[in-house]
Amino acid sequence: MGLVQGLGEFLPISSSAHLVLVPWLFKWQDPGLTFDVALHLGTLVAVVAYFWRDWWNLFTGALSRGPSEEKRLFWYLVLATIPGALAGKLLEEYAETTFRNPALIAVMLIIMGVILLWADRRGAKMIGINQAGLGRCFMIGLSQALAIIPGVSRSGITMSVGLMSGLTREATARFSFLLSTPIIFGAAVLKLPEVLAGGVDTGFLVGTLVSAVVGFISIGFLMRLVRKRSYLPFVWYRFALGAVVLAVVFLRWKGFM
Repeated sequence: MGLVQGLGEFLPISSSAHLVLVPWLFKWQDPGLTFDVALHLGTLVAVVAYFWRDWWNLFTGALSRGPSEEKRLFWYLVLATIPGALAGKLLEEYAETTFRNPALIAVMLIIMGVILLWADRRGAKMIGINQAGLGRCFMIGLSQALAIIPGVSRSGITMSVGLMSGLTREATARFSFLLSTPIIFGAAVLKLPEVLAGGVDTGFLVGTLVSAVVGFISIGFLMRLVRKRSYLPFVWYRFALGAVVLAVVFLRWKGFM
């Protein structure tokens, strides 16, 4: 599960979908949303470790007196985080129940695959992260609220909207990763009491460590990939996984599995 989280959090394939689907496909007991959030601690470590220089510059820029690109980007990230945080708080009950339906997840995997494909092919890809205005950043943040539904993918939807607004692939990926830091941190802090109440054992620690290491590698892989190639491999993966899940849903409904 740590491996699944580390790969899925930063690649546009939806980690939350995989954290639901893997136990469902193998008929394991679903560990629930609290354990999913616990695994996010590992990917939080990964994104902070990879972008620590960026965050250092953003924090120092925000505390400086004069205007700067870092100060502007810092406050844009703060504002862009608000919609996702509100959605997570207001829809928490649905996130733990209704939204974890495999058929719904499969449909969202396919729909978001179509959106990502369209955005990657039609986006202008001319604007760097420092040229992104408040409107673009807020729209990307607003789209992040949809990631409460497994299958949408936080990175997938934010990258898609970024591409639609004219940002380059590298700029959308960097902004998406920076935007993930406060939202993952907030979710982890809110669920931490439940995680600690459930007990921290060796399996928990191993899962968190694996998600951190694999998440760090995944970020580096995607940042290198988007400089030269498109998001098409992730689109085809989404289509294939969605089709497999729908097939399994149908076969289990008919009593064949």
